[in-house]
Amino acid sequence: MARRKRKYAVPGVEQEMQTFKADVMRHEGYAVDPNHPDDVKYEVAKELGVPLQPGENGGLTTESVGHVGGKIGGSMVREMIRLAQEQLANREQR
Repeated sequence: MARRKRKYAVPGVEQEMQTFKADVMRHEGYAVDPNHPDDVKYEVAKELGVPLQPGENGGLTTESVGHVGGKIGGSMVREMIRLAQEQLANREQR
């Protein structure tokens, strides 16, 4: 199965999103290679007991892989909400 290509609503933010993911996951306590931030998924998978490996993972369930993506995506969403709340609070103080 081919890997899907992520498409962002704002063109040109691919690198910034990868940097954001790396920063968030580093803050969560994971070792993140800044040149390959997407590889943090293997560390998260190992922690969760999901045997995710580079290459074909056809034997894994959608549920188990979803746990990995959910942990990463959930952390990113929580940080985005925190940043938005911070911006709103700063705007109200002006």
